[in-house]
Amino acid sequence: MVVGEVGVSVGARTLACVDTTLQDPLVGQVLDGRYRVDARIAVGGMATVYRAVDTRLDRVLALKVMHPTLATDASFVERFIREAKSVARLAHPNVVQVFDQGTDGSYVYLAMEYIAGCTLRDVLRERGALQPRAAFDILEPVLAALGAAHRAGFVHRDMKPENVLIGDDGRVKVADFGLVRSVDTVTSTTGAVLGTVSYLAPEQIEQGTADARVDVYACGVVLYEMLTGDKPHDGDSPAIVLYKHLHEDVPPPSAAVPGLAYELDELVASATARTPGVRPHDAVALLAQVRAARGALDEEQLDALPPQARSAAHDNAEDRTSVIPRSLTVPRPLPVNEDEEPLGEAATNRTSRFEAEPPLPPRRRSGPPRRGLLAIVTAVLLVLGLGAGVWYINSGQFTKVPAVLTQTQARAEQRLEAAGLEVGAIRHEYSDTVERGTVISTDPEPGARIRKNDAVALVVSDGPETVKVPYLKGSRLAKAKAQLKEDGLEPGLVTEAFSEDIAKGAVISSSPEAGTERRAGSVVSLVVSKGRPVDVPDVTGEDLADARAELQGAGLKVRVSAEGVNSEFDKGQVALQSPGPDQRAAEGDTVTLTLSKGPEMVEVPDVVGDSVGDAKTALEGAGFKVKEDRGLLGLFGDTVKSQSVAGGETAPKGSTITITIR
Repeated sequence: MVVGEVGVSVGARTLACVDTTLQDPLVGQVLDGRYRVDARIAVGGMATVYRAVDTRLDRVLALKVMHPTLATDASFVERFIREAKSVARLAHPNVVQVFDQGTDGSYVYLAMEYIAGCTLRDVLRERGALQPRAAFDILEPVLAALGAAHRAGFVHRDMKPENVLIGDDGRVKVADFGLVRSVDTVTSTTGAVLGTVSYLAPEQIEQGTADARVDVYACGVVLYEMLTGDKPHDGDSPAIVLYKHLHEDVPPPSAAVPGLAYELDELVASATARTPGVRPHDAVALLAQVRAARGALDEEQLDALPPQARSAAHDNAEDRTSVIPRSLTVPRPLPVNEDEEPLGEAATNRTSRFEAEPPLPPRRRSGPPRRGLLAIVTAVLLVLGLGAGVWYINSGQFTKVPAVLTQTQARAEQRLEAAGLEVGAIRHEYSDTVERGTVISTDPEPGARIRKNDAVALVVSDGPETVKVPYLKGSRLAKAKAQLKEDGLEPGLVTEAFSEDIAKGAVISSSPEAGTERRAGSVVSLVVSKGRPVDVPDVTGEDLADARAELQGAGLKVRVSAEGVNSEFDKGQVALQSPGPDQRAAEGDTVTLTLSKGPEMVEVPDVVGDSVGDAKTALEGAGFKVKEDRGLLGLFGDTVKSQSVAGGETAPKGSTITITIR
């Protein structure tokens, strides 16, 4: 889904967005009296996306409108609304926000954040394979968004380049959470394969199940595609691609891009392992691996240009409309001198601090030869001593802090000692992204210039902060929510159920159960009591006083509707009740009674002399029931000789009219 419009150019070649708004009946309309539809952006199998203006708040947004032919399908509407609720709960900077959801006639819509830009699919189509640095810059915010979803209890299930949006300002956002499900829910895809086949995990294909690791698998495939420019598995039909996902490992990217760093092969292999248990357990864990791999690569490896890349070197700063953010493509300038002029190649390669080698002292012609030799040796020693002194003052007494991030504490201490540095204060912090016992950060940071024998402080991860779900049974809902927040957890979905022993409004149970350890910030669902169940008695046809006494005796409250209805019951008797007879309600719930205004009187049609068929049609059409009286003489007759209520008179609607046939 492209939430935005963009003109993509490579040098003189321009791929302009096609205007697809012609003949669209929704363009120009105002939905729900608020959203003015200006242009159509994209069309999908389930919905169409428009650029619109919120006339109430005067802001541009994207309007995702379900196809009217699908709006009558309750499952599609439920999935559409689920997308709005799921994304609204995430509130993450790398997730496309949903502002509103509503219905206007046959149109069901979501009002979403408008991202002016393109999709990752557009980037790959324009550039082919990307440099590892650019691939990391796109993948990291994607994993941050999915990590937030996974930790909130959701799985996306449809990750692919089309759902990664890149704004004109370089922001990366994940879109289309319409397939989102609870992480702990086993979902089935029987009858329809959800998602694009090139990015489906083996367990989605074989078992129809999905948890956070299917998103990890899809991200591994996306990373492979960014590094090589092609999908890992191809075939003449979707069935062939699905078979390869089940029976073949994703090949290492270096097989397609010779010279690619080994760490990138390891990263793709970890994320796309066919066995779910071997993969990182969620996007947060994969993000930690990505950052570790990035830290292990040098600048040359990060900026290596794959042969499959379609270079944009001819783009310049004044005329460049590429979809790729400038930070991912503009080469770094050469170092500059004090006059702000770029240094040439010779200047950047020169390592001596002298413009040329200092000349040797002139040889004196007079005096003994040994004195001249001694002068030369002395001069050389002076120059060497001076150079060594300057070197020591400027560089020799300094070193750089080695890269120890994501390494174990013991390994980090060894590397610091090997670099001639002391291990300073060690502090521990919780971390959702860095494995327990490994280094989160250093002070000074890695690569910083530091005097030898100085100390480097370490911050070591204690892993994710975990808390126990408190015992909440019997607590009032407000108190239970406050207790969860106090313990570092978030109240989740609240459902109601009848209970014989838990008071109405108090907690029956929680999910996860009390005592279960969960990461801080995890969501806990609650089941709250609706009170003791009561079978609602049938009071229709009873006088109001009798009906009220019977319902109150069952522990229910009574409300009488101000509007009466015509019915078969006499005026003042109960015609309707809600909840209905034999339904269950909670003790103390209210039953609404609607009183009868008496039967509706209807004029009886005159059917004497009509055929039996015509007579029945006329009487039943007027709202009466019909009874035939044939007697002995009317067994073979077909003409109405008389009727129990004469034509032109009135009778209660729904009553029975007897016709005599001769």
